[in-house]
Amino acid sequence: MTPGEMEMVEVFTLEGKGRGLKAAKEFWAGDVIFAEPAYAAVVFDSLTHLVCHTCFKRQEKLHRCGQCKFAHYCDRTCQKDAWLNHKHECSAIKAHGKAPNENIRLAARIMWRIEREGGGLTEGCLVSIDDLQNHVENFGEEEKKGLRADVESFLNFWPSQSQQFGMQYISHIFGVINCNGFTLSDQRGLQAVGVGVFPNLCLVNHDCWPNCTVIFNNGKIELRALGKISPGEELTVSYVDFLNVSEERRQQLQNQYYFDCTCEHCQKRIKDDLMLAVKEGENKPSQDVVKEVLQFSKDTLEKINKARSEGVYHEVVKLCRECLKKQEPVLGDTNIYLLRILSIASEVLSYLQMFEEASGYAKRMVDGYMKIYHPNNAQLGMAVMRAGVTHWHAGLIEAGHGMICKAYAILLVTHGPTHPITKDLEVMRVQSEMELRMFQQNELMYYKMREAALKNQKIQVMPEPTSESPSGLFHTKQ
Repeated sequence: MTPGEMEMVEVFTLEGKGRGLKAAKEFWAGDVIFAEPAYAAVVFDSLTHLVCHTCFKRQEKLHRCGQCKFAHYCDRTCQKDAWLNHKHECSAIKAHGKAPNENIRLAARIMWRIEREGGGLTEGCLVSIDDLQNHVENFGEEEKKGLRADVESFLNFWPSQSQQFGMQYISHIFGVINCNGFTLSDQRGLQAVGVGVFPNLCLVNHDCWPNCTVIFNNGKIELRALGKISPGEELTVSYVDFLNVSEERRQQLQNQYYFDCTCEHCQKRIKDDLMLAVKEGENKPSQDVVKEVLQFSKDTLEKINKARSEGVYHEVVKLCRECLKKQEPVLGDTNIYLLRILSIASEVLSYLQMFEEASGYAKRMVDGYMKIYHPNNAQLGMAVMRAGVTHWHAGLIEAGHGMICKAYAILLVTHGPTHPITKDLEVMRVQSEMELRMFQQNELMYYKMREAALKNQKIQVMPEPTSESPSGLFHTKQ
């Protein structure tokens, strides 16, 4: 991060809202407002042997640290780059006998950096770790119990020869991690792989309909403009997925980030009517029927999550079909419970290579999402991309190409042209465009060539479905 980048933003304080960032110049859709490396970051416990501990890329073969046997790296370059942050960690893991959980490891990395540099402002940072909010005073009993356990585990792990910190300061660091830990994704942006703390990002306030988005790209987070932003305008990002009614979003924000959302979309309940839509006209269902179907949908989603976690995907498909049969005569096309089932059904059916049925569900999902999400929403872009690939696999080349082009346009704004997923999408766009021209010239010949070429296809099936879904921008301790 260059000092020049941070000159493009200004810190301000607003009564009742606290600090925030505003634009110091004009920005347009896709502009990178600033990029920021992590102050400290760690790989999730479940992926420590699958993801590089320096660049957070997933690799089939990783080099293991010869000393602690815990840290893994792409190559010697990544291992060398990590040594400043891993040196003390390496010794502590050897002395402790095993690596502690991700929360303890992240707190320790923060503390070792503070030991080296102090807790004040570091180069390129607009706010110090000491000045970040911890919200410890807002913790409930369960959270306080978890905090005490974390502090105890930290003290057991922390070496006696390192600088010793007081209990209050250690609690502050864990509080910062709890409400400011940003979820890191793999190189293609498809899976959450770690958590880090980015002080400048912590200054960007929430709005359910924001003017910025955050993406992890090449070892740094990028704050990117979603549209025109005028000088003096506050910079905002959404901490939670918009695909929830305003009351549920506000509750999630209060539970996770300890504030009441007063954004326009929450105050005016904008788009709540779409998300709770029911069928209209002569066959409009009664409130009792709607209530029954919504409860059935919620119960089914719980069963689906269990089946997905166990890898029983044919059971997931069965549950989705049963639920859709109940939902379709009652719920509107933009109802979030219908859209959630359509999303799961299309994803799992694609994995099972049942592309024709999957494409139908994917089309309906995308049509609903387009009416609800911000036109440059990153999750919308990823959903349209998956739907486009599903249509391509189903042989629906015209619809598939159209969706891939739409997704590419969105991801150019949200991810930028250098992000690996955007580069992958550009390859898909060029390939599908060539195939579309061939299809329009000679449909029969196209299908013959396609069938012969499928064994060596460039466009790949979506990865194995996962029950993990991001609950918000920042990582919440499980």
